[in-house]
Amino acid sequence: MLDKIQQLKDEIQNLHVSSAAEVEDLRIKYLSKKGAISQLMNDFRTVAPELKRELGQKLNELKNMATDRINTLREEASGSSEEKATGLDLTRTSAPLPLGSRHPLNIVRNKIIDIFARLGFSIAEGPEIEDDWHVFSSLNFAADHPARDMQDTFFIQRDPADVLLRTHTSSVQTRVMEHSQPPIRIICPGRVYRNEAISARAHCFFHQVEALYVDEHVSFADLKQTLLYFAREMFGPDTQIRLRPSYFPFTEPSAEMDISCNLCGGKGCAFCKHTGWVEILGCGMVDPNVLESCGIDSSRYSGFALGMGIERITNLKYQVKDLRMFSENDIRFLSQFQSAR
Repeated sequence: MLDKIQQLKDEIQNLHVSSAAEVEDLRIKYLSKKGAISQLMNDFRTVAPELKRELGQKLNELKNMATDRINTLREEASGSSEEKATGLDLTRTSAPLPLGSRHPLNIVRNKIIDIFARLGFSIAEGPEIEDDWHVFSSLNFAADHPARDMQDTFFIQRDPADVLLRTHTSSVQTRVMEHSQPPIRIICPGRVYRNEAISARAHCFFHQVEALYVDEHVSFADLKQTLLYFAREMFGPDTQIRLRPSYFPFTEPSAEMDISCNLCGGKGCAFCKHTGWVEILGCGMVDPNVLESCGIDSSRYSGFALGMGIERITNLKYQVKDLRMFSENDIRFLSQFQSAR
């Protein structure tokens, strides 16, 4: 794979174009979902764990270099000889246009993905309309398990089989485990749905990112170190974490993770209810029953999983107090995040 990466680097560095159409053809060839770099990203899943850190860095460098080169070629191809001579861009509007901004949830989502990418995690996606097996049964929820009541579900069809809007992105994890053998190291970002009353603290849809790592000899110490790295990359190098025992049907043991309040530095304030700690995610070691239900030998492999709400992380990072603001598309609210692009 290193040879392929170097070959693509050499090709891209020596690219030359004469028109904007050629630039678009090159973008599709290298950067599209079916392009050469995306193919390498897919091959990255099969790389040995000890090589993933080095190859992951090389792939990121290749993608950034390709993006910069394509942008440079596009700028060169877009300038006509008259524009070069006069320095005048005749395509510009007479009045300046305001600069747009990215949605705060996308900013935080991409930040989370970037942090886990540095640890060798790749992105996995799945359908939002799911069946009972992938959302509940494969994750150790028995048909009469009281844990099903923890999540108010939107059902689309009840007979002959339950079809529903997924209540968590753990369904993506089970789909990956069904069709892959360890080592598995993925993150699953996506939208989820729960039948809840809409308020400043809750919504009927929101966004999650879940992570799964399954391999030989994966321990709780690996989980804790991953959580500490994520917390400090997201909220600052002085961030502290603590784990509290909890319960989830698909992990054992299970825990909830708190971080030291990033407003008061752990001293106690109204935001953290004067405790110095703020809860941000749930985690735990994957229950052997879940591994077995997905066709993975639990006597040989172990793993950890964690999940967080993107809105929750965004609230902590930007102190947004009303969840409804994320989906109202109010330009006055969104324009505050121009500097965070």
